[in-house]
Formats: sequence, structure tokens, C-alpha cells
Amino acid sequence: MKMLRNVVVLMLVFATVSFWSSAALAGEKIIVSAAISLTDAFNQVGKGFEKSNPGVKVTFNFAASGPLLQQIIQGAPVDVFASADVKTMQTARMKGVVDYPTVVNFTGNKLVLVTPGGSRIKGIKDLLGGSVKRIAVGKPETVPAGLYTKEALKTSGMWKALEPKFIYADSVRQVLEYVSRGEVDAGFVYATDAAVMRNKVRVVSDVKGHKPVVYPIGVVSSTKNRAAALSFIKYLLSGKGRAILARYGFSKP
Repeated sequence: MKMLRNVVVLMLVFATVSFWSSAALAGEKIIVSAAISLTDAFNQVGKGFEKSNPGVKVTFNFAASGPLLQQIIQGAPVDVFASADVKTMQTARMKGVVDYPTVVNFTGNKLVLVTPGGSRIKGIKDLLGGSVKRIAVGKPETVPAGLYTKEALKTSGMWKALEPKFIYADSVRQVLEYVSRGEVDAGFVYATDAAVMRNKVRVVSDVKGHKPVVYPIGVVSSTKNRAAALSFIKYLLSGKGRAILARYGFSKP
């Protein structure tokens, strides 16, 4: 019900944006700080947005959600923030750095276990074996994928047993790089990340036992380009934006 209210409020906000024509927005530039797992999809969304709004320029800043939020809190000139988890966006709300009526959950993902090609690992329980020495995990404190992983492994009772094997990464894409180069025996990433390197990593299984992977987006409170920022979110939620997300493997929130 709360989510429904947020969507209704956002639609009312978008109604005010409709008074702004593409010509009126021409020349505006916005910076979108987004979870690094959105890199490939958002680059395409950005191209579509600019094509639909001639003269408007969007620049992306991709990193783990936690560090992106810290940058915004410290005054980085950001117009739109997209997180890979609800918790980070809730923190942004409590810190007063996002305009909460504009926040909406726009897509979802799946957490998966991946290994280098040729690995004999067949499931999560195989990680307990003595032959598995290194497992890449995003830092739970700052990387949503790492937090989801910790929650899942705690649910299964495996977190403490596997903890000595963890190699912590600063982002989910860094986990993917470690696995693709064979520097670790396995790693936890999103399904969309695994698809980016499907020729270098193998998806062993989906990971259960954690909260749904949901991505929220919202306008940063300090933006000076509110109309263009709202227009970007509106495009993302449009049929064209959702089609791009689906093409890269993202699901409905």
C-alpha cells in the first residue's frame, strides 16, 4: 500500500513535468549516480533519454550504492540517485538528501553464485569443501550484493563457516572481475552481471534466503535541474525504459 501511494504521488509530480517541453529542457545537464550493476542498461537508457530530449545531456557515475550515497551526503553535484537496495535509499531519506516523494522502486534482480569456467562446484554447499579456498563477496557494509549474500548465508547457517574464505570487493563488478580472471573459486553477483561475462563465468545456482533485490531511484534534494531529473525517471519508467531494462535481464520490482 505504501508503494502504491508513492507511485500515485510520483505520477502527480510527473504531471507537473509534462508542462516542460523537450525544448524547454534543452541545454540542461544532469548527473545520475547509479549502482554499478546498472552500468550497461543505464548507458542504453541514457542514449534513449537524450534522443527523446534533444539538447539534454546525462552523465553517469557508477559505483557501489554505499559509496555513491556518501558522495551525495558530502555534497557531490548529483541530480538522480539509483540504489541497488531499499536500505541505502532509506538511509538517503533519513539523511535528507533525496526528495522522497520522487522515490520509486523501478526494477529487480536475482543474486547468483558464479564460478570460473571449468569449476567443479555444483552448488552453494560445495563452498564448504576444502578445495574451495577463496570466495569473492561484496563488502556487506557498502555493497548491497554483499549484504544480500550475508543475509542468505546466515539464513542457511553457512556465513561463519565460509567467512575465513571471503575476499571482500568494493563492488559487485569487482567480484565479477575476480571470478572471470580465475582469482577466486567462486563469487556472489547479480544475474545481470553474470550475463555480461557469460563466456567467462558460469552460473551455478540462484541464491535464496535474502530480501528481494529491488532497485529504487529518486531525485537528489540539492539538484538544480529538477525538471530534467524527473524527466529522466519518467523515461526510465516508460515502456521504452522498461524494455531496455528487460533486455539486460532486469525484472519487475
